Amino acid sequence: MKKPLIIILSFIFFTSLFACKSQFNAAKEIKKAEQQTLLMLQEIEKAKKQSKEGAQLVSPRTLVDGNLKLVASKDWTSGFFPGELWYLYQLTNKEKWKQEAMLFTKLIEQEKYNGKTHDMGFKIYGSFGAGFKLTNDKEYKEVIIQSAKTLSTRFNPKVGAIRSWDHNSDKWDFPVIIDNMMNLELLFEATLLTGDSSFYKIAVAHANTTMKHHFRGDYSTWHVIDYNPENGEVEHKQTHQGLSDESSWSRGQAWALYGYTMCYRYTKDIAYLKQAENVARFIFTHKNMPKDLIPYWDFDAPNIPDEPRDVSAATVIASALYELAAYSEKKAAYLTKYNTILTNVAKKYTSEPGKNKGFILDHSTGSKPVNSEVDVPLSYADYYYLEAISRKFKSKSK
Repeated sequence: MKKPLIIILSFIFFTSLFACKSQFNAAKEIKKAEQQTLLMLQEIEKAKKQSKEGAQLVSPRTLVDGNLKLVASKDWTSGFFPGELWYLYQLTNKEKWKQEAMLFTKLIEQEKYNGKTHDMGFKIYGSFGAGFKLTNDKEYKEVIIQSAKTLSTRFNPKVGAIRSWDHNSDKWDFPVIIDNMMNLELLFEATLLTGDSSFYKIAVAHANTTMKHHFRGDYSTWHVIDYNPENGEVEHKQTHQGLSDESSWSRGQAWALYGYTMCYRYTKDIAYLKQAENVARFIFTHKNMPKDLIPYWDFDAPNIPDEPRDVSAATVIASALYELAAYSEKKAAYLTKYNTILTNVAKKYTSEPGKNKGFILDHSTGSKPVNSEVDVPLSYADYYYLEAISRKFKSKSK
């Protein structure tokens, strides 16, 4: 009778040992992120000096032929690096990261008046919003409010949604992309800060319109829905950055999961929670989701497994899962997947120390159909990675 007991105890011991080794080591990864970001700060200064537009360039976006690409404040990705710096401050409580965050955040303040884009949430809430939560700075609060007012001007009550793009008017009359769900957080927060319910109502209307038209029966999502701005009717459904109109672009699924989880946080509308859970089910039961849970750039990409991954989609999903776990009866399953994603990202998809000009992660995909930013570092992958870590391992209180 003793041998079976010994075998069982040994199995439990080694299983537990393996499980411990497979857990995400937050302290180690935060330290690596700090080291890479110190390098990034140096590379940013070098890149600015080498560019004729150096004064207008404010944030890193990616690598092009191994060279650091910086962008102006109007670029949709300009707020991610300031946000990364705020997360490093939150995770370490080091004054250096606070000072750097304040510096880079200030560089994009002018965007609060930029009504030519829907990306106000990405830019302003990812930077000023993150800063406000940590500092309670009144100036940051005013930037958030003004940005919400600017974003609200893009809302069309006939459509019930915020217009996404102004470009390519020959293709679309009133395009709304699934990414736009991410900008609703700015509006919800503006209502909390001001008591003005108009921001909240716009966010809810947009979420409801998107939920009605953007999703297929299996809860995969189109990327773009084009509406008639005069009557709100759907004119066209398209997947602009995915393989085809009927394919499932991975980052689009990630935006949807994150967006409806966030909407539930502010509204407690059970429909949003169910939508997030349904999107999660699509993602994790798809036959082409790899075992390491780092998706290919499109779930229907033709040459899987020989297709680029999209680490940015994985980090957005991980961040969303941690929050969704707090609301859902599927908490344990979501937290397991969260841990699996972060563990595998850290194990296989981080930059080598001192490489990639200071980006933390590698192997993301921006837009494969036009061969843009394929299998490269992307600032928003790093941002959502640090956000995913901070949601569980933050050292500073909000």
